[in-house]
Amino acid sequence: MKKKVLFINFGGIGDEILFLPSIISFKKEFPDSEITLALEKRSAGITELTSLINNTICIPKTRSGMLKLLFKMRFGKFDCVVSSGSNKLISLLLFLSGIKSRTGFDTGAVSKKLLTSAVKLDKNRYAVKMYHELVSPYTSHFTPLPEFDRVEKQVKKSDTILIHPGVSQKSLNQGVVKTITPCEWAELIIYLASSGKKIILAGGKDDRECIDIIKKHLPETLVYTDMTKENLSLKELAELISGTEIFVCSDSAPLHIATGVGTKTFVFFGSTDYKKLTPDSGNITPILNDYPCSLRPCLWEKRTKSCDDLGCLKFDLKSVAKMILNS
Repeated sequence: MKKKVLFINFGGIGDEILFLPSIISFKKEFPDSEITLALEKRSAGITELTSLINNTICIPKTRSGMLKLLFKMRFGKFDCVVSSGSNKLISLLLFLSGIKSRTGFDTGAVSKKLLTSAVKLDKNRYAVKMYHELVSPYTSHFTPLPEFDRVEKQVKKSDTILIHPGVSQKSLNQGVVKTITPCEWAELIIYLASSGKKIILAGGKDDRECIDIIKKHLPETLVYTDMTKENLSLKELAELISGTEIFVCSDSAPLHIATGVGTKTFVFFGSTDYKKLTPDSGNITPILNDYPCSLRPCLWEKRTKSCDDLGCLKFDLKSVAKMILNS
């Protein structure tokens, strides 16, 4: 029987990429299923990377948005719904949908009564594994990493280093700092370029201010390829990353794209937990320092925005460049 399935996952594009392996595993079990994904509008670009999502429902995380979602669930004739999130009201929302098969995270006694499957929520593991528990009632398949069937992997160009310094505008608006300063990025680029490597600079519209500052601090004699003016789509960015020998980025969505295309990647981590955001695949190397802080990692369990100190993001960039170049 063809299953009409609704997946619900709110967050940025990085969250959708980390959630994607769950959908892939479900599709392996039920290849004829029709997949609908409810998500935030800012993350709708996930469909550029995968063909497995037949339909999307873009919903704001507001009260009116949840009412709209409930309406679509009740009249969408779905066979089952799978939802992420640890809010205790999610189980009530799924119960009110009337969908026969309802799976979400176990958030207590109420979720166990209202859901047909309440699965264990373990936030202290790689997010792909955490999300994947949601499809365990339906399949024994396990997809360990994101897979992008709409991305044409490119032949890797040797001696190339792709730099993507930016983070999401929403993070910046929330007072969350997850990367080094633009001036420090420029310093790192200078060190890397001095080795003879071909430097490529990429970024989206959210990164425009950061990129402009970086460029101002680069010597006029430094030769690099500037892809920041190309307004790359998510698919184009994925293909650019796939064709690069080394990728250096911040803790942001491009990290998870790089995980999916298998490029050797170095990523700056400060106050977030790299163990939750990087796999044991061998291709991803967290850039960390040994700054002593009893709260670290603090985002998002202990803080909702960054502190003023930011000692966890202070690096000896010459040593960082040496580590990258010697990889």
